[in-house]
Amino acid sequence: MTTAVILAYIGLAIMLIFSGIGSAVGVSKGGNATVGALKKKPDKFGSYLLLSALPGTQGLYGFAGFFIINSQGIITADMTMLQGVAIMAAGLTLGFVGFFSALNQGTVTSNGIAGIGSGHDIFGKTMVLAVFPELYAIIAFAATFLISMSL
Repeated sequence: MTTAVILAYIGLAIMLIFSGIGSAVGVSKGGNATVGALKKKPDKFGSYLLLSALPGTQGLYGFAGFFIINSQGIITADMTMLQGVAIMAAGLTLGFVGFFSALNQGTVTSNGIAGIGSGHDIFGKTMVLAVFPELYAIIAFAATFLISMSL
């Protein structure tokens, strides 16, 4: 196995691991907030569920990035070092941006869930505010897609 292949697979692993961990923590924050809010307003479970699930998208972006790169068949023994480094860069970008995006989106949605549980009508506003951290994960996914198209 060449160094380029090793770098590529490390990049893909980082992409999956960090975006997945971020999503797991983010949705857990939302789930914890939901459990507390259900005690006050159990009839709002649908709103809590939607908000809790939002940070899970970053893990999906990580998997989609992995799939896009891996399905092209460019990770072979004869790939160039530049290709290996490019895949590593894509993995670092999407992995870390997805990680921090999901964590922070989980914080936004958790606060919104707590607010709804306290009787405030803020579902729509929370959804709008939760899009802001998501935007950067979308940009990182787009960058990963563009990198994969240049390989």
